Amino acid sequence: MSLSVAKTYSRAAGLGLIAGMRTMYAPAVLSHLYSRHPSANLKDSPLKFLQTIPTSKVFKVLAAGELVGDKLPTAPDRIAKPGLIGRIVSGALCGAAVFKGENQNAVIGGFIGGMAAFGSSFGCFFLRKAIVSNTRVADPVVGVCEDALTVAAGIAIINHL
Repeated sequence: MSLSVAKTYSRAAGLGLIAGMRTMYAPAVLSHLYSRHPSANLKDSPLKFLQTIPTSKVFKVLAAGELVGDKLPTAPDRIAKPGLIGRIVSGALCGAAVFKGENQNAVIGGFIGGMAAFGSSFGCFFLRKAIVSNTRVADPVVGVCEDALTVAAGIAIINHL
């Protein structure tokens, strides 16, 4: 496997992991990048909307709202069916776009991103619950730490694309 192909797999999986943590942050990161550095491979694709500034702004607003909403006591668990489906779709969208942007098979990218989001959703859910119950740190505080990790991961992906 060439270095370029390995990076494509890593990007798709990384964005999927982020989508499992915060549904809207992964497409916000990807759309930010593609709106500033468009891929010719997405130009005639149904995924071309990710390369527009308005799309980038919408995803950023949704991501910011999600960061706030996650701290509310009424926020549903990320592994509840609607939220889990949203995270998988978000990861799949990002994975497909990364693969299509690199002229690879978008279906494979979507599968990688979606499965990474699925695993990350459960892993982060149970890790967060364990941290809260074993340390007595308030859940919103753990959520803010998770937000920081999510943002750092997104910045790392942007800087290494």
